[in-house]
This record gives sequence, structure tokens and C-alpha cells, in this order.
Amino acid sequence: MYKTIGVLAHVDAGKTTFCEQLLFHTNSIQSRGRVDHQDTFLDNHAIEQARGITIFAEQGRMQIENDTYTLIDTPGHVDFSPEMERAIRVMDYAIIIVSAVEGLQGHTETVWQLLRQYHIPTFFFINKIDREGADINAVINQLQKDCSDNILLIDAPLRKDFIQSYIAEWLAERDDHLLEAFLTDTLDASTCLLQLQKMIKEERAFPCFVGAALKDIGIKEFVSQLPLLTQTHFDLQAPFQGEVFKIRHDGTQRLTFIKALQGTLHTRDDFSFGDVTEKITEIRLYNGRRFLTTQAVQAGDIFAVKGLSLAKIGDILGSTIIPKPYELVPTLQAKVLYEGQQHIKEILQIFRLLEAEEPSLRVVWQEKFQEIHVHIMGVIQLEVLAEVLKNRFSLDITFDKPQILYMETIATTVTGYGHFEPLKHYAEVHLFMEPNSRGTGNTFVNACHADDLSVGHQRLIEKHLFEREHHGLLTGSPVTDIRFTLLTGRAHIKHTEGGDFREATFRALRQGLEQAENILLEPYYRFKMKASNDFIGRMMNDIQQADGTFDSPILSEEQVILTGRVPVATFMHYSTTFAAYTNGKGSLSLQFDGYDRCHNSEAIIAQINYNKQADPDYTSSSIFCAKGKGYSVPWNEAKAAMHCL
Repeated sequence: MYKTIGVLAHVDAGKTTFCEQLLFHTNSIQSRGRVDHQDTFLDNHAIEQARGITIFAEQGRMQIENDTYTLIDTPGHVDFSPEMERAIRVMDYAIIIVSAVEGLQGHTETVWQLLRQYHIPTFFFINKIDREGADINAVINQLQKDCSDNILLIDAPLRKDFIQSYIAEWLAERDDHLLEAFLTDTLDASTCLLQLQKMIKEERAFPCFVGAALKDIGIKEFVSQLPLLTQTHFDLQAPFQGEVFKIRHDGTQRLTFIKALQGTLHTRDDFSFGDVTEKITEIRLYNGRRFLTTQAVQAGDIFAVKGLSLAKIGDILGSTIIPKPYELVPTLQAKVLYEGQQHIKEILQIFRLLEAEEPSLRVVWQEKFQEIHVHIMGVIQLEVLAEVLKNRFSLDITFDKPQILYMETIATTVTGYGHFEPLKHYAEVHLFMEPNSRGTGNTFVNACHADDLSVGHQRLIEKHLFEREHHGLLTGSPVTDIRFTLLTGRAHIKHTEGGDFREATFRALRQGLEQAENILLEPYYRFKMKASNDFIGRMMNDIQQADGTFDSPILSEEQVILTGRVPVATFMHYSTTFAAYTNGKGSLSLQFDGYDRCHNSEAIIAQINYNKQADPDYTSSSIFCAKGKGYSVPWNEAKAAMHCL
């Protein structure tokens, strides 16, 4: 049986040390490394060892009884959380490490919410119980209050023939069939274990263990219980499907890391990407940096393959399923600064390679200014990116000060018209555009009849709407939350060429924006602040000063909990201020909460100073033809000139 287990935590909770102990006790490694000694097995990149933090999600392989486990050590720093999220999508179970001293910290809550969204059965391990100030009961109470009532402390090892009476009672309270057996004293250990295993899988029970990874307390006991509490089922007979969750490069060789979801994969199997077919040339099973090659892998296993150059992170190989978008997205962008000898287009190709490994970078090339921009989660990510470029490619790269990523949408309903008819070309598009609910993104509805426009051309229009981000009129930022309905269009049996409908579609979109009321959007955080009651006035005042809103405070005898929404722009550096005035005893959790109206639109529009008339990629004018010559019709006169009206 194959099982994938991920380890997640707030930075410095002891996650990597915990992973070292698991690998050691399952004989996967011969000696245990330490973060402070820079010799850990999974943090094997020089940058990770120098900084003492996990940056890349790496995996080890363990054998426990008859099961093969893939253990994934994930980054704990918020700047590298997209790497963590990609690993979460291929986990069968997760272990959240919580410090017995610091308790539930800000990023831990983000991790917990993400695991619930992806429905990953979860264990807790309260670490550092040997430290001064450790309070197991306080942490348990905090987990039950802030995470789930179904946190179950397991303070003595479970066995196939033994289970503590309080656990049997806890299970019986939650199941009528078990309750009857419990009351008649006929409830046996095996029945309890099966029920507990089921409840864990259904996210109705979250077992919690305690120990100290550095001192090797409680680790061996935890390992012994994993086979009793985890179970996976995969269809080996079905056609192969696998999710791509990581891409790395071994020299010039591209490695595609995959979680097999069903079936079996063999070397020489092939996959189609559009008109291109690629063949698996090698399969590797990785344990840290070490690997073994194999001829076949089964559902449930995690492995890397050579031979695929077109597969992207998030793709489901062997399926037509469209991958779900990731929850964690960057809210900042930074300009690349390079003064070396290489041409900027060569630098761009290197950034494209890094983008394949880290899709959230979203490398943007601005042809007009010959500039490269990258999307990022935070400043530390930029520092690491500069180190990667120096170490791997011998490039001295710096970055401009990160800026907020804005977006635009519309508040009114319009119909956009686009016509493209220079000599020997022809395409016309009519798009009905209306606001979507916030956070929906751009969507498409086809109301065009095949008598007006062929199905092939209709699909072309839809493709062009989604093949790229489209610039808004206020700042040139991407437009979002618009519902496009294709009303009608027209092609010419002789003169319509490839690319004509791209031009007409872009012009229709832009012409619609010219008519609409445009709104500037900015990213928001959903925040949760916990601190002493003494600070409630300061907290509420700071949120108001940051143009945020908050819900009614939740007060207890000693502390206050405040939740709400606040713009990223005004709150992105607040954690340092919060830690200072609470003397490090407060807790601040920040989660990306989508885009909403910008709190200072006029100032941002003036600062960016976007000239919609000078955008080389877009125009709202249409092109018509008369007497063998093409001529331009401005957007406000285009409707009257359309052929389909």
C-alpha cells in the first residue's frame, strides 16, 4: 500500500527535525541531521542549509511494515507557501507540527484552512515538550478552540489489541453503534481502530500526539501507530492518471514529479500535448537527492520522469480534467534589474525555466520597455531567487522594490464591438460584457448561432479571450470578474485568415471597456489577530487606519480575537509592528482573500499613469475597408459601422 504524508508547520516549529527522526526510525537514513549543523537529509539545497529554513518541498521514502510511505517536508515560511500548496494536493495525509511553547501560530492556521479546503486527513504533533514554557494542555485547548472540537489527544501508543478506555469512550460518544457496545462492555480494540481510521479519513477525528523531535521523544511511538491509523485505496486496473506537482532540472535534464492517481505507468508510455506526443524515457524513485530507476510505478506512488518537456505543474496526465486553480497567489510584483553582458532575452529564457519550476512567479515580459517582471509572495522570496540565479546560472540579478498587483473590472453592462478588415482580411465580433461576482474571474457564454458564425470560429473567439491577460483602461492591469457572452460574429469565406479573430476579439473587448464604468481592484487579506485585552484599542485603531474592516471582537478574560479584511498594500508589513507592541505574545494570521475595490484608486491611477492610447498590445478602434484600403474607426463610432447589425 502506497501512502503520501506531508509535514507542515509554522517556521521554526521543528518540522524538518521531525522528518529526520521519521526517516531515521524507518531506516531510510543512517544518521540524523540537524538544521543548525546544516546537514539535514531533505533540506539538501545550499540555500536552505545556509538560511536554516525549508524552501523546496522534498520527499523521502519510508517502509513501515508492508506499506511504502512518501514523506514530503514542506516550506514553513509564508513566502514559499505556493510550494507547500502544490505538495498538499498530492498528500493522502498531513501532519501539522505545533510548538508546545509558541502554540498555534499565524501560518499554522493558514495551513489548517488549506488542508480543510483540500480535504486532507490531518494529524497534529505537539513538539518541543521538553522546552521551558511548554504547556501541552494549553495547546490542546487552543487547537480544540481554533481548529476543531474533534482533536483527540493520544498520549499512549495504540496497538491492534489495545486501546485506552478514554479513546473508546470518545469514539462511542460520536457513533450510536459503538455507544451501545461501549455501554455493554463489548467494544473491542479492533472495532475502535477501524472506526478511528474511518473518522480520520472523513475528517471527523484529528489525532494529536506529543513529543520532542530534537530529543527523539515520542517519535518511535508515532511511527508505530501510522499503519493502524492510515489507509489508502487506488484503482490499479484503471487507465493511468497522474498529477504533476513539481518540476526540477538535473543539469540539462527536465524532471517531472508526478503522483500516480490510478493505473500503472511504464517507461516508453507516451502522452499527447496538443499535436505533440512525448514519451517517458526514465522513471525515478527519489529519496532526498538519491534515486533508484524503475520500469513501472503503480497508483499511489510518487516519482519523477524524464522525457516530458511540455507537462506543466497542476496537469493531470492521462485525463481531460482541467486542473483546479491554486488558492495561494502572489500579491506583489517586482522588476528584474540586470546590467550584465547577456542579452535581456537570454535572461528571459532563464526566468521562463524558473517559472516552470515555480509557476506562481508568473514571469511577465514587457516588450515595449524590454523589461522582465515577476510575481512574488514576499521579499524573502526575492532574496532566495537572487541566490538561485547566482548559484545556478552565475547571474548577478537584483530586483526593484516590490509593487502591489492590481486588477480591474467593470461595474456596468455593455456590448463590445470589434471589426478587423484590412485588405484581404475579415473578422467581426460582438461581445456582451457584464460584471461577474467578485472572485469569479472571467467566464464565457456562447449565444452565437452556427448560421452566423461557424463553430470553429466561435471556439477561436473563446480561445483568444482566455489565452492571455487583457489590459484594463485605468492602469493597464489585468481585467477580471467579467462574464463574456458571444452574441454574434462574421467571417469571410475567402479573406478571413489566421489571427483575424484575435484582432477582432481584442478590439471588441477593449471597445466594451471604453463604454463601461471601470473599477480598480486591489488584493485583500483576511486577518485574525489574537492578543491581550490591553491591546484591543490599538488593534482596532490600526485596522481602521489601514482602511480595513473588522467583525465584532471576541473577548475572553485574558485575550481578544479580532477578524476582518484589510488591503494588502496597507497591512503587508504590519506583522513587525504587531509583534513589537504585543512583545511577541500576540498572534497574527494573514490569508489572501481575493480582490476588492481599491481603497485609494485615484492615487494609484495617477501613480501608474497608464496611457491607454499608447498601449502597443491593445486598441479600441476597428479597421474597415473601402476602395481597397483599410481605415480606422474610433471606438465611439464603431457600433454604427458594424456589418452584423
